[in-house]
Amino acid sequence: MMKQPYILAGFLIGAACCPELGCVSIPSDGEQPVLATHVQDWRNEVIYQVLTDRFADGDVNNDYNVVPGALAKFQGGDWKGIEDHLDYFTSLGVTTLWISPIVKNVETDADVDSYHGYWQQDLAQLNPHFGDIEALRSMIAKAHDADIKVVLDIVCNHMGQLFFYDMNENGQPDQYIGGSGPLPTVANNSGVTNINEYDPDFDPRGVQAFSAAGDSGRAPIIFIDNPAINRVAPPGIFGTAAAYHGMGRIIDYNVEQQVMLGDFPGGLKDVATELPAVRSAMIDAFAHWVEMADFDGFRIDTVKHVEHEFWQTFGPGIRQRLAAEGKNNFLMFGEAFDGNDQLLGSYTAPNEMDSLFNFSQHYTVFQQIFELAHDKTQQKGTQQIADLWKQRLTNWSSTPQPGGIGVAPNKVPINFLDNHDVERFLFESNGDVAALRNAITLQMTEEGIPCVYYGDEQDFSGGNDPSNREIFWNTNFATTGDTFTHMAKLLKLRKAYSALRMGDTNVIWASNDIAAEDDAGIFAFERTGGDAGPQYALVVMNTNEGKSSVTANGSNVMKLTTPGVTLVDLLDPAQTTYTVASDGTLRMTVAPMQASLLVPQSQVVSGL
Repeated sequence: MMKQPYILAGFLIGAACCPELGCVSIPSDGEQPVLATHVQDWRNEVIYQVLTDRFADGDVNNDYNVVPGALAKFQGGDWKGIEDHLDYFTSLGVTTLWISPIVKNVETDADVDSYHGYWQQDLAQLNPHFGDIEALRSMIAKAHDADIKVVLDIVCNHMGQLFFYDMNENGQPDQYIGGSGPLPTVANNSGVTNINEYDPDFDPRGVQAFSAAGDSGRAPIIFIDNPAINRVAPPGIFGTAAAYHGMGRIIDYNVEQQVMLGDFPGGLKDVATELPAVRSAMIDAFAHWVEMADFDGFRIDTVKHVEHEFWQTFGPGIRQRLAAEGKNNFLMFGEAFDGNDQLLGSYTAPNEMDSLFNFSQHYTVFQQIFELAHDKTQQKGTQQIADLWKQRLTNWSSTPQPGGIGVAPNKVPINFLDNHDVERFLFESNGDVAALRNAITLQMTEEGIPCVYYGDEQDFSGGNDPSNREIFWNTNFATTGDTFTHMAKLLKLRKAYSALRMGDTNVIWASNDIAAEDDAGIFAFERTGGDAGPQYALVVMNTNEGKSSVTANGSNVMKLTTPGVTLVDLLDPAQTTYTVASDGTLRMTVAPMQASLLVPQSQVVSGL
């Protein structure tokens, strides 16, 4: 079918060229794609989180408002930069990119810029800092050519700081600081009072207007008109006061009403996601970008701040619309920034998420066992890993989502060490690189989908935001560092051995011991069965960095399900072998903060 030409900057695009003007054309990778399913089984994938502004600057033409080296400002990374370095991802072994939100944002607020993409202003327009639609399509098309999938980060809970609450009804945003007595809208406020009309405290009645005479009812919501920083009313329903709860910012995350209805501190305005028109607009906006660029999944921000009924509408709405256009196995995983595993699992109810970002494991395992390995007064034993994994089997749904990825959520947690909202592992662990690499071993061999935060493979060590959002191109995209090499080897093994991707999990040793006991720090688990069939892998690790430990405690010796089998340690350059006793026991010693990955000698893949 012939495509219709369209007008851009005075040129006729897609029509015959005019010799006197020169030819203007769109490369094939810049054309709207035909949707396709690029993933057969998400358990085969390894996700890599890319903060677009920080990864690579491929097009200097979109480098405006860049302040080099100031991590709270734009640095110039873009989609062209990602496209230019797809070989880096391939060399590491990752197969899926999760990129920052792509929509147009409020440019800046309080001298901090929206380089991260979470201050959305217009869901129908692209963020010009990262490129145009042709650049986005080209990057994704080239990624697909390299067998790399692309997941889009989206936000349904809130919009950027687009309006203020006119609490004194003077038509302009004010900040009130006073100390002459309590204000009508603030309880127990003896002393100095600070009210910011951009970001007032939560009020269950809705943010209130007031005067010296007393309360005046709900404060008017007034959209800001400042085109210089793109702080203007969005088009459509999101440009109306009715689309927002208007309760003010969350001040207590233990109060459910505030968590569900409050603005995010910093003035991010909470959307009234219970409204049918809002739900429809969200589905249409984000499905549109998949249709325009051929994304393979969504990472969904702040899911615990939105009612379950929204997700039960959003999930089927997205899946059905995309499936009708040829896009199946579309992954949707949510971010609930919470260590409560039962809460995480609640968002895998029917028609909701295919998976969740595994925050409960981040805190219980990677922080308390690996990051704190240097501090015996705080480190926990590996029994916590076994307990958490067991809980997930019941906390998370055991049934695949209708029209989803075809795998039960409790089989595909999104396992991460770091992300853009938490301090880097090496910051929290006081630079303990051995613990980092051991944690990576667990991440790449456990059940679920690994998710690497950009720079972990380069030993990035930033603290809290924005220090944990470093500039990546300063590494020169090196592929020779020890941590990079370690991760790349694990990903190569993960790809080669289906047990590490598809096998069920059987924990065979876990311990509360962390000090001088024989088994202090030992954790061991088998991966076999399930969709891996007879393929088998055994992971044995020591999380104690003070001593070598043994897979035994007195007369109690680790017992496997493979009696008499000879196992080969794939992580050992010497390929050491171990023969399991006829009763299934295997006693082995593991060096401090090291791990062994063992497979039957008969299943060893040659040439790796």
